[in-house]
Amino acid sequence: MSSSLMDLTEDIKPISDFRANAAALLKQVQESGRPLVLTQHGRSAAILVDVQSYQELIEELHTLREIAAARTDYATGNVTKHDDLMARLRDRRK
Repeated sequence: MSSSLMDLTEDIKPISDFRANAAALLKQVQESGRPLVLTQHGRSAAILVDVQSYQELIEELHTLREIAAARTDYATGNVTKHDDLMARLRDRRK
């Protein structure tokens, strides 16, 4: 992910600040690449991230899930040997 570490003095704002300064806070998120934590009644309520960072997170999550599934398949023996796969592929071409 391209974002840098969170700045606790700048990146936590009450929802009322977001309502009053939405454009400026969106610009902050886009320019810094850091998420913005929105609070409500003193508790975290939402996280605002820029689109690029969100897309990177989703792609990384998808990749990690695929790796986890592959590791499970390998650990349970749910694999195809290289020679068997090549033979099946050759048979398909015929």
